[in-house]
Amino acid sequence: MKHTYHIHGMTCNGCRTHVEKTLSKVEGVTKASVNLEKAEATIEMENHIPIENFQEALKKDGGSYSIHKPGEQPHLTFPKDGNKTQERKAPYGGLGGGTFYCPMHCEGDKTYDKPGDCPVCGMDLVEEQNLSATTSEQWTCPMHPEIIRDEPGSCPICGMDLVPMKPNLSAEEKTLKKLLKKFWIAVAFTLPIFLIAMSEMLSNNPLYDLMEQKNWNWIQFALSIPVVFYATWMFFERAYRSIKTWNLNMFTLIGFGAGVAWLFSVFGMFFPDFFPAQFKSESGSVHVYFEAATVILTLVLLGQVLEARAHSKTNSAVKELLKLAPNKAIKVVDGEEQEVAIDKIELGDVLRVKPGDKIPVDGVLTEGHTSIDESMITGEPIPIDKFEGDKVSSGTINGNQSFLMKAEKIGSDTLLSQIIHMVNDASRSRAPIQKLADTVSGYFVPIVVIIAIITYGVWAIWGPEPTYVYALVNAIAVLIIACPCALGLATPMSVMVGVGKGAQNGVLIKNAEALEKMDKVDTLIVDKTGTITEGKPTAEKVGSFANDFTDSKVLQYIISLNSQSEHPLAEATVKYGKEQKAEFLKAERFNAVTGKGVEGTVNEKKVALGNAKMMEQVNATVSEAMEDEAQSYQKQGKTVSYLAIDGSTVGFIVIGDKIKETSKKAIKALQDKGIEVIMLTGDNHDTAQAVASELDLADFKAGMLPEDKLKEVEKLQKNGRTVAMAGDGINDAPALAKSDVGIAMGTGTDVAIESASMTLVKGDLHGIVKARNLSNKVMRNIKQNLFFALVYNVLGVPIAAGVLYPFFGVLLSPMIAAAAMSFSSVSVIANALRLRTARINL
Repeated sequence: MKHTYHIHGMTCNGCRTHVEKTLSKVEGVTKASVNLEKAEATIEMENHIPIENFQEALKKDGGSYSIHKPGEQPHLTFPKDGNKTQERKAPYGGLGGGTFYCPMHCEGDKTYDKPGDCPVCGMDLVEEQNLSATTSEQWTCPMHPEIIRDEPGSCPICGMDLVPMKPNLSAEEKTLKKLLKKFWIAVAFTLPIFLIAMSEMLSNNPLYDLMEQKNWNWIQFALSIPVVFYATWMFFERAYRSIKTWNLNMFTLIGFGAGVAWLFSVFGMFFPDFFPAQFKSESGSVHVYFEAATVILTLVLLGQVLEARAHSKTNSAVKELLKLAPNKAIKVVDGEEQEVAIDKIELGDVLRVKPGDKIPVDGVLTEGHTSIDESMITGEPIPIDKFEGDKVSSGTINGNQSFLMKAEKIGSDTLLSQIIHMVNDASRSRAPIQKLADTVSGYFVPIVVIIAIITYGVWAIWGPEPTYVYALVNAIAVLIIACPCALGLATPMSVMVGVGKGAQNGVLIKNAEALEKMDKVDTLIVDKTGTITEGKPTAEKVGSFANDFTDSKVLQYIISLNSQSEHPLAEATVKYGKEQKAEFLKAERFNAVTGKGVEGTVNEKKVALGNAKMMEQVNATVSEAMEDEAQSYQKQGKTVSYLAIDGSTVGFIVIGDKIKETSKKAIKALQDKGIEVIMLTGDNHDTAQAVASELDLADFKAGMLPEDKLKEVEKLQKNGRTVAMAGDGINDAPALAKSDVGIAMGTGTDVAIESASMTLVKGDLHGIVKARNLSNKVMRNIKQNLFFALVYNVLGVPIAAGVLYPFFGVLLSPMIAAAAMSFSSVSVIANALRLRTARINL
């Protein structure tokens, strides 16, 4: 018997091996095979084993992984710190409580619903930013804080007016506040220890006039207790957990290094006769290292404080987006205006938006006209004029005119909510380049521990007197200076800032892999309608090929059939028919034929409308004269659809679609970057050639069905090309999904957007230039971070071991090593933050 399950939380080959071994040990399992790429486990068993048995096995293993049936939600597991873990399946906005994740993404996109430490690397979990706190407001009584209401009013107990509740501190603010408190306590106790220890360097130490060195050692011991067992105790807890779960990390090394220094000092005080003379001072007391242990721990704590502050800036883009979300709206009911909370708005509600107000939800303008600043979503600084029937988006800012709108999307369905959701998900995804850091990190800590042991041995055997003291100090320095966290943070920090930067400029990135691949793209395939053109077709002319069919009758059949369709071309013809006051006929049995046209029954006659392939399908002949007349329009870049009734071609309609102003400039910019741009369109050759000529496109193909576009992508990929595909329609979805980077126009269909790995909010090719520039800068930043982290560790560890001592007499104090280690991670984050000011426009 064989079953296949989905495994969540694996990030490297070590995870795969670990999960495989854990599942193999479950009673009744004959063989377990885990595939990292597919995140699947194939388990062979003699008799059926309930999935709960496997879930329990992984839970006992520490809760870092989850197993569930394909298509189901991941099973919730509980690591030792009590945090519940789950795959992120929450709605776009209003996530409720909190959603927390590891900034190093040790477990992929796994999240927690409580703050705490990452069970893999030990770092503080970061809170995901969401709309829940910004779109709702609550009121409370100043005298009775237990009274909480969603609306203002009076207290039911004392009658006082309720006041708005002050927002609670975010999890990261609470973490920073807690860390700062512990840091200042650590400083207060570490500083006197440091001064006492440094006084030993004075020839006539005034402190020894007060009491003996042995007594000062006891004072250092007493002062170190609050530092070790309160302010920095979390480091030892994390070190213990890392050893228990064998997820060795930075805190493993800190725990070893500082712990050895402190325990050595305590042991030396209680059992001084155990140590040889070279460990003792002139007074006969053992040299203690309380100042080294406490200074190291305090400096590491300082690094954590600086990291926490820096982390708060890496998701600043999401925070800026959250500020766009209004929490109030003006609802119009029976002609009267009412101020309501944003979460009280329902679909179809009529809302009043006043000058300078933020648009509360997504909808359509129903009365009035205005200009709206959409720069916060599209990245374009010029306000957009809006008239009746135009779409408006939540979070954008109204100009100087008041207007009415109808709510069409609310809550998690609004564009702003979806942008925030996509940014959060992409920020937690892992780029392929992260595998390098994962591979190095997997061997990093054991190698450093081995180097520390070798360092101790070399100094103990060949070092100068006192050899054991030199050996101990240098071994501790090796443990302290090594920083696997700098490696682990190198990629995710850049991705997080880069994804946020893209969102601010109208480029929504679904995952980090797409961001990395975009840097390697050498071929771009673009659709015509809605991608190169505005996607707002207009019917320009109706013509007849039959004597018994007038132009108005042709139009009548066209609009009657198209009234059943939601395609932009169909909407254009229906709109044209209404303007011409044409009468609609009864239409039935409507069917859309992808890439060709539509067919159905109008007035009990079989009717087909579409391109030449559609005519072939219904056996309707298109004569040379008909083709010549159609070509006269197609050579102008127009689209011509033929109308066939009962198998005879009787007329046509001409539809125009203006080329976007940005298309030519964007295509030129992409070509200058060495990217080959190819246009694939379902339109006819003459129309495609006219558009290609205007855009200086040398390569294009016309008459392409969805399967043709898919085959073209596959063909290019087989030839070694890295292909990006940009499109906006249902017929583009297969090619978008198959391409290395699928780019959907935000103005297009939901199917296209779901199939793509990037979405351009504004829906023009300028966004592809932004995406390419952003990808270039993010990948360069990641490589800089990885280089810095690798070089830091490659140089730092040997120097700490003392390789420079034989040549220059230079040794690295463990305290200096601790300072260097603390600032290494901060430096990586600071470099990633530079992406916030990067220029990605044309």
